[in-house]
Amino acid sequence: MKDKISSLALFCGSSDSCSSSYRVLAADLGRGCAERGITLIYGGAKLGLMYSAAEAALSKNGRVVGVIPDFFSDETVVAQNITEQIWVKSMSERKQRMEAMADAFVILPGSLGTMDELFEIVTDAQLGMHRKPIVLLNAFGYYDGLLQQLDIFEREGFLRPFHRNLLSVASSVDEVFEKLSGFQYENSDCWLARYTKNSTAKG
Repeated sequence: MKDKISSLALFCGSSDSCSSSYRVLAADLGRGCAERGITLIYGGAKLGLMYSAAEAALSKNGRVVGVIPDFFSDETVVAQNITEQIWVKSMSERKQRMEAMADAFVILPGSLGTMDELFEIVTDAQLGMHRKPIVLLNAFGYYDGLLQQLDIFEREGFLRPFHRNLLSVASSVDEVFEKLSGFQYENSDCWLARYTKNSTAKG
């Protein structure tokens, strides 16, 4: 991981029907990125929490990069006012591009797509494909159930403690940035050497 985080990939919900408190949270994160000179990389849409974060970053003259599949509707989905929009062919390619571009990852409340992004990025960290910080923002107890399920995974022997620790948990936007700045890579090089051919990760 770089000494200073210059870019952050945000994974979160695209729904506009959630409580306004979640949109306020996303906006706080977007402003926080801009104020710290961190480029916000997100899914490129003008919907939900992701756009709340993007607009807030732009309002503070932050840099915002979208990564969006080209099958989405320009009128309904695609943000037109961000700093840069990168077009890809699939949802899988979107995740891969965001992972390669970002120095860190933050997960806000979301649903199926957000869980897909979260677990892929954590699994890639587990396999040594990157050594970048991942922070889950558990505001308002939104992810309490998920964290309890991770406890079960660990207790039943399916999740090693050092892999569980690859996912940091914060309860506020300020704590997110604290976790990012204080990140320590928790994976086991011995485990990587035993289970993978190449234990040298990027990032």
